[in-house]
Amino acid sequence: MSSGRTFRIFVMSAAHGSYTVVKRLRTLRAGMRGPVDMWAVWLLVGAALIAAEMLTLTFYLLWLGIGALAAAGVGFLVPGSSLYAQLLTAASAALLLTLLTKPLTRRLRRGRGYEDAIDRIVGREGLVVEPIEPGKPGIVKVAGETWSATADTPLTAGETVEVVKRGTAVLEVRKKGG
Repeated sequence: MSSGRTFRIFVMSAAHGSYTVVKRLRTLRAGMRGPVDMWAVWLLVGAALIAAEMLTLTFYLLWLGIGALAAAGVGFLVPGSSLYAQLLTAASAALLLTLLTKPLTRRLRRGRGYEDAIDRIVGREGLVVEPIEPGKPGIVKVAGETWSATADTPLTAGETVEVVKRGTAVLEVRKKGG
């Protein structure tokens, strides 16, 4: 055992408020591959997903990471648990978190004080770059960005317009002052 590593994991006991030493000894000898505990793999996957979430800020990777950590918990606390039980735990935790937080994030986005930066484009002035005909979109430049745009009246290149409405990727504009 002197050539291997010994792992001890300290888990705080919530019931007693004291530290309990959980003995999980694995020896990995040099040059040999020992058994891999799936809980350790889940732990690494969970940590990687949570770290990746810090770069994306979408919450989806966070929920997947927490699901992987839940599977690690099952694998650690129930040593004989099957991979199927761990996968089921990870999937159900991630799905549950996603479903429960979707309405919450929707409410936060539509709550007082939240304004999507792109919604501020409505009411701004722009310049027609390519002519716009009714039923045929053209190109406008608003706040330094180029957008596809539609209008109820024909507009020629160079005219100043005002943004009336924003769609997904197309603006609705009208002639400034008209």
